[in-house]
Parts: sequence; C-alpha cells; structure tokens
Amino acid sequence: MPSKPRTSAGIRPAAPRPRRAAASFALKMDVTIPARVAAISPLVEAVMTAVRRQAQSKELAIETALREALANAIKHGCSGDPTKFVQCSVVFEDDNSVLIVVRDPGPGFSPKSLPDPTAGEHLYENHGRGIFLINHLMDEVHFKRGGAEIRMRSRC
Repeated sequence: MPSKPRTSAGIRPAAPRPRRAAASFALKMDVTIPARVAAISPLVEAVMTAVRRQAQSKELAIETALREALANAIKHGCSGDPTKFVQCSVVFEDDNSVLIVVRDPGPGFSPKSLPDPTAGEHLYENHGRGIFLINHLMDEVHFKRGGAEIRMRSRC
C-alpha cells in the first residue's frame, strides 16, 4: 500500500473519518505527526493560523496547551520513538469553541497520580507542569483511553 505524502516536517494528513451528522462545526483538521519534537512547531503553526481567525482572544492559552499536549504525547506516550505517531484533531465549532484532541499509542497514565507542581517539594523541579498548565489554560480537559488521549476545549 503506498504511503501518504508527507511535508518536510514529516507531517502527514490523517485518513478522513466519518463525521456524525449532528456535528456542527466551522472547520476540522486531522493531522498525524511522527513522534519527533521537531514536528511540533509546524503542526502548532498550522493550527494557530486557524486559531487566529477563529479564537484570537485565547491564542496564547491554546498554543501553550497544544504544545504541552504534543510534547507529552511524544515524550511519554511514544517514549520519543520517531517511528511512532501522534494524532491531533482540531475542531472549530459553531459555538465559537475550539476542541483539540491529541492521541498517542502509549499505555496512558492516571492524571490523578500526578504530583501537584505547586506543592513545596515540587516547586523547583524542572518538569511536571504540563498537565497542570493545560488544566488551567483550557476551559475543559478530559482524558480518555486511560490517559493516552487528551480532549481540551476552549470557549472563545
């Protein structure tokens, strides 16, 4: 079977998925990237181009949450293995909200098991703030597939 075309950053479009008839959205993007840190910025820039048109007031929050979710998926879900892939879906809904879903092939994790990065013993650690930031930047955050999928929504 022929492989899908890739951009210079290794991004390849995901296969089209059937959509629910009741879904009401203005724009949807489905992208699959290799588990390489270098693939994060091209994807984020593509998403942010659309965000700037749809959700300018929350631009920085959405960009930061997306970067954190992708970095976590690559580092933890794919264990940094560039032969694995991370899926990202972005839906700009008619109610002016943005739904971002990031999926990785990893075993997942329990968000409740993460230590509080604002607790004294964790304040000076150089990691462990990504999920904390996402939870504070986005209006809704849900984990699915045992933590291997994060669904983030921002209401603009």
